[in-house]
Amino acid sequence: MEEPVLTVNARRRPLTGVTAHTTALDWLRSTGLTGAKEGCAEGECGACAVLVATPDDDGGTAWTAVNSCLVPVAALDGQEIVTAEGLGDPESLHPVQRGLAEAGGSQCGYCTPGFVCSMAAEFYRADRAPGAAAADTPRGADGADVADAEHGPNGFDLHALGGNLCRCTGYRPIRDAAYALGGPDEGDPLAERRSRPAPAPIATDLSAGGARFVRPATLDAALRLLHDEPSAVVVAGSTDLGVEVNLRGRRHPLLVAIDRLEGLRTVRLDDDSVELGAALPLSEIERRLDGRVPLLAQLIPQFASRLIRNRATLGGNLGTGSPIGDAPPALIALGARLVLASSDGEREVDVADYFTGYRETVLAPGELIRAVRIPLPLARLTAFHKIAKRRFDDISSVALGFALDVDGGVVNAACIGLGGVAATPLRAHATEVALVGEPWNLETVRRAAAVLAGEGTPMSDHRASSEYRSLMLGNALVKLFHRDAESATDRAGVPA
Repeated sequence: MEEPVLTVNARRRPLTGVTAHTTALDWLRSTGLTGAKEGCAEGECGACAVLVATPDDDGGTAWTAVNSCLVPVAALDGQEIVTAEGLGDPESLHPVQRGLAEAGGSQCGYCTPGFVCSMAAEFYRADRAPGAAAADTPRGADGADVADAEHGPNGFDLHALGGNLCRCTGYRPIRDAAYALGGPDEGDPLAERRSRPAPAPIATDLSAGGARFVRPATLDAALRLLHDEPSAVVVAGSTDLGVEVNLRGRRHPLLVAIDRLEGLRTVRLDDDSVELGAALPLSEIERRLDGRVPLLAQLIPQFASRLIRNRATLGGNLGTGSPIGDAPPALIALGARLVLASSDGEREVDVADYFTGYRETVLAPGELIRAVRIPLPLARLTAFHKIAKRRFDDISSVALGFALDVDGGVVNAACIGLGGVAATPLRAHATEVALVGEPWNLETVRRAAAVLAGEGTPMSDHRASSEYRSLMLGNALVKLFHRDAESATDRAGVPA
């Protein structure tokens, strides 16, 4: 096994002496690259953002911004990153850095390198063009934007900065700097780098500090390792594990990285299903599906920030067993099934049957989630409702996924997933019974909404009271009905 190495700002640096739990941020700062900062240590502020070279669909490279405070540096073995220092220096500023300075977009400067890296990822986005629509603009149940237009005349999608916080400058000059950016100049080395392939994943086996980090070369090798080491912890995007390491001091003896295994990164569209690899980042799922599953197109932009989505995976969101994960309610509504793989073979289980208790699932020792399968055809009326204290980049108080088939004014089928109202995500069976076979009208919806308000066993905590959670459940169904009615009016061309 070759010595682990990471290319930083075009210079190869050995990862000598790093442990399985050393974050990319801590390692970078130990080498003297102190532009990236630790603000929150949980992926909420973006002060730690750096650029990672990732594969694009054409065999070239895309520059992707990620939270370096969450990524184990061992996971970047053989890879290539760029920090704020690698973009420019005081004598030769990068266009993003110059634009921020000229717009007055930096004050204390603590968060600025993170903003610079997130902004640079958008600066180098290959399909950015004047007038381009923001791919991350969330859609409501009726297909309308649920946020104001947040992209400028230069095609800059302001959602690219949604995971970056500034506590002293204010966001107006930062936005002005983003909207004033042109494109890369001819000869820009990072723009030219996009035409060459990104580094391929390499097998890694690193042991230091009493812990081991392993990246198997194949899925079969990973499954054998999990069979032989049942206590091993699987890590993909590390957006959840990284928080456990940073804030709770968790140290696992063996981490098995699966994020670059080809068998876990597929998107397959057949006549009867859509299959999504469990280790494919959410940003990739969104881009490659391109709206083909409207419920996921509504979910993903509301899932944390783009910095997180660039690493977070469906497998990770499901694997934690959390009752407040955003993905389970939507997947339950879609009737999705999980493909669970082990060295003994594969089996399938409904997402609705996957959770067995608080942070407990049907996953057996040595088993992992290989893929999510969504059956086709999709329901006509789908929606994802997330109730949280902040509009974006927040944890749900309540989350709901709706999938209803309405034909001839009658509800023929209904599937509703709930999160945040019980020890596990759950399916609202009683509400579905109250809807199916009934006319799709306000009277039916109000009766079913009363049933929905009683589903689950919501509790009170610092995010919301149990009473508020129950109220939001019922209100969500009424809101869905009114949005569908408005959308039907628009489709018919009748003035509202």
